[in-house]
Amino acid sequence: MITGATAGIGEACAHVFAKNNYDLILTGRREGRLMSLTNELKETYKINVLPMVFDVRELSEVKNAIDSLDEKWKAIDILVNNAGLSVGLEPIQEGSFDDWNRMIDTNVKGLLHITRLVSPLMIARKSGHIINLGSIAGKETYANGNVYCATKHAVDSLNKAMRIDLLPHNIRVSAINPGAVETEFSLVRFKGDDERAKNVYKGFEPLTAADIADTIYYVASLPPHVNINDLTIMPTAQANTVYWNKN
Repeated sequence: MITGATAGIGEACAHVFAKNNYDLILTGRREGRLMSLTNELKETYKINVLPMVFDVRELSEVKNAIDSLDEKWKAIDILVNNAGLSVGLEPIQEGSFDDWNRMIDTNVKGLLHITRLVSPLMIARKSGHIINLGSIAGKETYANGNVYCATKHAVDSLNKAMRIDLLPHNIRVSAINPGAVETEFSLVRFKGDDERAKNVYKGFEPLTAADIADTIYYVASLPPHVNINDLTIMPTAQANTVYWNKN
């Protein structure tokens, strides 16, 4: 099960898991994109794909989606908590309440909604792996990143808590924390300002969605007795949120 599968890292994860013969539950808000991806994966990889259109922020929608799964689809081996976003880049005194709520509701509450409803299905089978998409922003804090950084610090903490709470049930839990990845991330952050979004990645080679998807698949494909608790992956040109090698 991959949340936020209609673009970026989520879409790349769908391809890499499909290529390795996994059946997929794909979730997203954009029905057109979700159905297009579903059809592409079915045709290319000859796997089963269940598309589910809902917003992870809305608990009732998440509940309805999970409750609608039949027994086959409830046997979720891997959950990739990918849905997330950043909106705005202003100092705290100028921040938008709407932007803040959107980030908190998606990055933190959305992850909790999905995890709370899927983890019991894994516990019942004493098997499963939850992979949470964090960020270098969950390890450090940078200027004007305030609330986005706070949400990713929350993901970092929740990942550790899940690892402890699910340990008795044989459930693996991992966090993947990327640095700069060129996806829709900056376009969403800057609310459709394409030029400003492109400038973020000028002068260096960022990570790609496929880089992160390959890393997630590697973590998921390790033997059952091996768990990657926490993995930070950066472009070679980025040491942290402050030090870059840009031309």
